[in-house]
Amino acid sequence: MSTLERAWSGLKAHPLALDAALAAGVLVCMVAGSFVVPRDGHGVTWGVRTPDTLSLFLMLLGAVALVFRRRRPRAVLAVTGTLAVVECVTGDPRAPVAMSAVVALYTVAATTDRPTTWRLGLLTMTVLTAAAMLAGPLPWYAQENLGVLAWTGIGATAGDAVRSRRAVVQAIRDRAERAERTREEEARRRVAEERLRIARDLHDVVAHHIALVNVQAGVAAHVMDKRPDQAKEALAHVREAGRSALNELRATVGLLRQSDDPEAPTEPAPGLSRLAELAATFRSAGLPVEVARTDRPGELPAAVDLAAYRIVQEALTNVRKHAGPAARAEVSVVRVGTRLEVTVLDDGAGGPGAPEDGGGHGLLGMRERVTALGGTLTTGPRHGGGFRVHAILPVHPTTAQGEPV
Repeated sequence: MSTLERAWSGLKAHPLALDAALAAGVLVCMVAGSFVVPRDGHGVTWGVRTPDTLSLFLMLLGAVALVFRRRRPRAVLAVTGTLAVVECVTGDPRAPVAMSAVVALYTVAATTDRPTTWRLGLLTMTVLTAAAMLAGPLPWYAQENLGVLAWTGIGATAGDAVRSRRAVVQAIRDRAERAERTREEEARRRVAEERLRIARDLHDVVAHHIALVNVQAGVAAHVMDKRPDQAKEALAHVREAGRSALNELRATVGLLRQSDDPEAPTEPAPGLSRLAELAATFRSAGLPVEVARTDRPGELPAAVDLAAYRIVQEALTNVRKHAGPAARAEVSVVRVGTRLEVTVLDDGAGGPGAPEDGGGHGLLGMRERVTALGGTLTTGPRHGGGFRVHAILPVHPTTAQGEPV
């Protein structure tokens, strides 16, 4: 950075010093202009004159007033305008005191709105031009009188243009900041949704398989001494449930890997194509499950397919945990037009830890899945005993914001 650039940066950091430097420059220009006078001969020639003491004093006052132009722009315009009027009336020859009023008018136009600029600009031009034409020593049609009108108009126009440009630049910055905040909020929302989805999957996988492991381990411990063959079969189911749990956990946690990670799992997410296998695992754990389907396999969107599978999985897990040892379950999957209806019924007696008590995250997770796809979920006790879970999922789901999945 050059010395001039460093000096300019220092002045911009201190507005009062910058205004003082500007006032000094304006004073130098006014004083220099007061020593020069054009003379008409054969063309335009220039001569030298000596300004009177009053004109020099008025120029000094105008420059001092400009030091405070940012703090009190209208007051500074009033002071410099008054000094310019006094000079127009008394100056002979006239000194360029009006230059300080032009700078003050520019400041007002650059720091206020357009209507204010119009009012004060017209007032300043009218007063200064009228004073120069009517009360000055020169004829009203003199070129210097018209120069007062032109320079005040230029000051007001330049200030208004600067204000408009600043407003446009600020509007662009505001839009960029809003767009950046919107992008950040959208990114945070997507991250939160992804975390919630992974949490639901982890809950469903862990709750389902741990429930099966618990049941089979209890059976094995009960019959270990009297019926070792049955105990071995129960332990085999425990091993199978543990293997399935590890596979599903690996697939779920794999979502957190980078897309270019070669170790990321490639196994597809479970769906209704594995419904029979899911029912078999519960039958092996001692829960009779009947499955009825009228949908056409393989025609569902992946999100709907996974949600339906997880709803059945979580509902059957709740039946096994809460409905009692003699409970039976029925699962139905029905395609009705553009909707898929999933129903899980049981005839158990329930207990203190029944799903309707709201002590866990199972029903909440099911409801979040269904809501995320734009569907509805109904849960509650059945008349005569048992529990019912009924989910309606749109075949072409939408998100909570109404966007297609």
